[in-house]
Amino acid sequence: MDAGPEDMLYMRTLIANVVFVGEPGSDDWVLVDAGVYTFADNIADTAKKRFRSVQPRAIVLTHGHFDHVGSLADLLELWDVPVYAHEKELPYLTGKADYPEPDPTVGGGLMSQISPLYPRKGIDIGQRAQALPDDGSIPVMPGWRWIHTPGHTEGHVSLFRESDRTLIAGDAFITVKQESALAVITQRAEIHGPPAYFTVEWDKAWASVKRLEALKPLFAVTGHGIPMFGEELEQGLARLARDFDKLAIPEHGRYVHHPAEV
Repeated sequence: MDAGPEDMLYMRTLIANVVFVGEPGSDDWVLVDAGVYTFADNIADTAKKRFRSVQPRAIVLTHGHFDHVGSLADLLELWDVPVYAHEKELPYLTGKADYPEPDPTVGGGLMSQISPLYPRKGIDIGQRAQALPDDGSIPVMPGWRWIHTPGHTEGHVSLFRESDRTLIAGDAFITVKQESALAVITQRAEIHGPPAYFTVEWDKAWASVKRLEALKPLFAVTGHGIPMFGEELEQGLARLARDFDKLAIPEHGRYVHHPAEV
């Protein structure tokens, strides 16, 4: 990754990113998110090439949407590790709840139009699902803290390392217009709000972006799109935090004026 920390590597799984956090060659590393379906072998192979240990200390989830947990079950067949997430995401990881229906009326392109086809059912990984500590720490990631960034989902979190102001934002904001199939294919880099078709509480989503912008991150990996850093990140995130209502909130949509009941 250009200008990125040496202990981070992002990998694109079709439409969503996973992040490997740990020094190359070490046996102490963590996987953030688990990508889309059928990528478990790709993720595991990348880990084998990068680290001494073939399995991470844990998997940390920013949230549980299908494109962030698609390969989770297959990875857990390869790795005997805990999975950490916000306590409000646990019902979607233990088979107790399904996500609200996606909203194809938000506009923006083909990805929105076909969103009713995306899986929204919760998965069940049983006791491996563990709640992140209330104090903001991440047991397997010293130096990092989790920040509650709801809006896209009720229990969405982002991860931040103060020492170098590195941010793993998940889908709190992203660096590609995810509603557009063309933008997804070309990976044209520009800061956007969370994927609109799956965002269920827009006021909270805006507050979450403001919270992350206030951290003044120097480098950010998001759930969709390429990493961003420097002036491009600083200016783009400041603009999104200031003008979120114009840049991110759809003019119409199922959840624009009435947040989903979760």
